[in-house]
Amino acid sequence: MPLRRPLARRSAVAVLGAAALLALSACSGTAAAPASSSAAGASGPAALKTVTAGKLTVATGQPAYSPWVEDDEPESGKGFESAVTYAVAKQLGYAKGDVVWARSSFDSAVTPGAKPWDLNIQQFSITADRRKAVDFSSPYYTTTQAVVTTKGSKAEGVSTIAGLKGLRIGVATGTTSYTVVNTEVGQPRVFTSVDDAVQALKTKQVDAVVTDLPGAFYIAGAQLDDGVVTGQFASTAGGDRFAFVLPKGSALTSPVSAAVDAITKSGELERLTDKWLSSEVDVPVLK
Repeated sequence: MPLRRPLARRSAVAVLGAAALLALSACSGTAAAPASSSAAGASGPAALKTVTAGKLTVATGQPAYSPWVEDDEPESGKGFESAVTYAVAKQLGYAKGDVVWARSSFDSAVTPGAKPWDLNIQQFSITADRRKAVDFSSPYYTTTQAVVTTKGSKAEGVSTIAGLKGLRIGVATGTTSYTVVNTEVGQPRVFTSVDDAVQALKTKQVDAVVTDLPGAFYIAGAQLDDGVVTGQFASTAGGDRFAFVLPKGSALTSPVSAAVDAITKSGELERLTDKWLSSEVDVPVLK
């Protein structure tokens, strides 16, 4: 992708036509005591300088799409990025009801200047250019490569790397996708761009296309009438790293990074990744 991937979505849920905006609200919930290893320290969220005292304001896209946020309702805790946000908030010492959701465009989030939110989460890749304008937390996800095809194709239902061998697989030139397919499956058919590879899939010149998982969700949901994402490779080598965006020089950058690191170390982040980016969307890791 260029530095910005289109908002990812899965074809199994008809999210593309459901762009109705929801009223912004703080979600209600019972207070939960922070974990003993809370990144906020003994004093809890009272020690953290936030836009609204005692609250953690988190922005996401408008609308936000599955599997990152389910039904455009980040306050539900359903969807990968929504669930990760609440896990991080808990580490910081915030109860679920103290997380306030806001909306922002992708581009405005990564430009210099003051922000009306504390954190922003909407598949932001960490890049050197963006670091000049904003802060990033520790990464919470590194993209994998995934197989996208159409219903009824030879690639539909293939769940192993061995099953992909002998199929015609399209990739964009000079990409991580090319490296992964060439190494694990065999020589792919190479196209100038991902769009060209998708067009080849539509015209049945190839049986499947391999691209990063967020891009695969987008292709299946937005570019194909009958698209399906059938599997993902285990390797994250060369993948984009997604992280929370914070205003440049934010005092929260270090605590938020510590919170992400804590859920990574505990295995909670892996469990959330498996649930929302594999099991819930039926995209198994290829064996």
